[in-house]
Amino acid sequence: MSEKKSKYDTDPLDPNFARRTEEMTNEATRELARTPNEQARRHEQAEAPTRLMDETIAQSYPSIFAPPTYQPPAIHTAPPPAAQPSPPLHAPPNAYAPPPAPFNPAERHVAGLNVAEKFAVVAPYAPFYIGLVAGLVELLLVPRREGRTRFHAAQGLALQLAFVAIDFALGFISIFGRIGPGRSLVWLAAFIFLLYSMVRVWRGEQHRLAPLDDATRWLNERIDPRKK
Repeated sequence: MSEKKSKYDTDPLDPNFARRTEEMTNEATRELARTPNEQARRHEQAEAPTRLMDETIAQSYPSIFAPPTYQPPAIHTAPPPAAQPSPPLHAPPNAYAPPPAPFNPAERHVAGLNVAEKFAVVAPYAPFYIGLVAGLVELLLVPRREGRTRFHAAQGLALQLAFVAIDFALGFISIFGRIGPGRSLVWLAAFIFLLYSMVRVWRGEQHRLAPLDDATRWLNERIDPRKK
């Protein structure tokens, strides 16, 4: 005995589906309108030809990866300026002044002595009491505006007085006993050092004796130049 089915049992795989549906509704089954996709499948030859991807298509918006299709406006550059005439090979007269000649102390005379400065600064270091007298005379005659000359005069005088004091001390010691060649060696060392000082000052090198700074300053301040 077959199972009784209702009208809602619509199995599309059932071959008697159309007949039972017609019997239930007493109406013939009609075919529904097909969608465009179904019509395109039934009429394959009527489809539009497939377009290749490399065909030129209108771009809806510019791409940052594709170069622009428009041409940028041409930039008109100004013509190069006319060539300027080259400057003359020789400079015009009075355009360049040569540097001044280097200062030569031998050409400058010290006020109060009328002696070239190069000789005035060397004289206080002369041995055999010559430097002692020269330094004292320069401090008495040279004005204070001649700072370099007065400095070497005071320093040379202080150095000469130091050697005289050492020689006097050795002579005093020799009264009580024999000191041998010590006094002669001191005079030889003093003579060599005075010659060395003269050479340095003659060459224009800086010659400053730090142990004699106080004595040099005192002599320069205490001995005033003679007023004319």
